[in-house]
Amino acid sequence: MMRTLLVRGMLAGLLAGVLATVFAYFFGEPSVNVAIGLEESAPAAHEGHEGHAGHAEGHAHGHGEEAVVSRDLQSTVGLFTGVAAYGLAVGGLFAIAFALVQGRVGTLRPRLTSALLAAGAFVVVVLVPFLKYPANPPAVGSSGTIGDRTALYFAFLALSVLCAIVAVIAGRMLADRLGAWPGGLLACGGYLVAVAVSAALLPVVDEVGDFPATTLWTFRTASLGTQVVLWATLGLAFGTLAERVLRERPPATAPEPAGQR
Repeated sequence: MMRTLLVRGMLAGLLAGVLATVFAYFFGEPSVNVAIGLEESAPAAHEGHEGHAGHAEGHAHGHGEEAVVSRDLQSTVGLFTGVAAYGLAVGGLFAIAFALVQGRVGTLRPRLTSALLAAGAFVVVVLVPFLKYPANPPAVGSSGTIGDRTALYFAFLALSVLCAIVAVIAGRMLADRLGAWPGGLLACGGYLVAVAVSAALLPVVDEVGDFPATTLWTFRTASLGTQVVLWATLGLAFGTLAERVLRERPPATAPEPAGQR
């Protein structure tokens, strides 16, 4: 059963990756192209202020390094490969998480469990870290701090996941004592307080500079929208596939009474 759910999860993740790629291509790539244009024009502007010596240095940095992969290939095949691989991996992990919570945290139908799990995972894995450290397009941020910024993002992501796991366990215990709704609300409130305190304690990253606000907003909304499409598709598609699998599972055969053997 677990293997079947895992395969269904990866299939749903692949479908989610395809739809997310389409969304990212039409809504995200235009702002990426604008950001790349601004990044490439920066050395040219720098050359105009530094004279002949600055021109020689800018030429060495701006044109001496040619891209190994063309931009057209990056925005099509590269985009699909990256998002599809992400969808496959997330789909497999999602199937494992579904198998752990189905029938244990609640007695909901598989479709509803999958939808709620996808919504919760989106909040924990995507939305909460995004609110603290939102995605940035090319030309935003210093290349010397990219390692620190990446480490901060993944540290906050790990804290969010850890707090969510603790909240689920605590919510299950509180539900046994107080009831499902009070226990669930207290667990959600505890999670929000924990991540809010963590976000306040972690360093602030502000390296936007004079980057155009409209392009930055467009890129960030497209980035978040891509994740919405991916997780929504994953939750709905996997819920449909999982319900079919669980419905077709043969019931356990009851042992025959000793007198009828």
